[in-house]
Amino acid sequence: MQVRVFQKAKSAMQSGGAGWDKSPRWTLEPYRHHRAHIDPLTGWQASADTLKTIHLEFRSLDDALAYCAAKGLKPVVSTPPSRRRRIKAYADNFAFGRRESWTH
Repeated sequence: MQVRVFQKAKSAMQSGGAGWDKSPRWTLEPYRHHRAHIDPLTGWQASADTLKTIHLEFRSLDDALAYCAAKGLKPVVSTPPSRRRRIKAYADNFAFGRRESWTH
């Protein structure tokens, strides 16, 4: 069975990177085998695939790959893109050659 191994993105409520970068979590989840459909009675989304509820977390990518090897799973690894940091200073808000329009 093919599984997806990836690193979850930070939520929008997390601004700092200290806690996130020091202990990244890798998630393993199986691919969906059945397509979701609309339940005619309730109008909600339904599926016969029970594997979609499985999400396993690992401390490192090596742990996730070792688990896949032990269980006979075929991992597809999605590496996260590198984060581009924009360093800004408060004084840039009042610079003479400012490119953006003034909002105050």
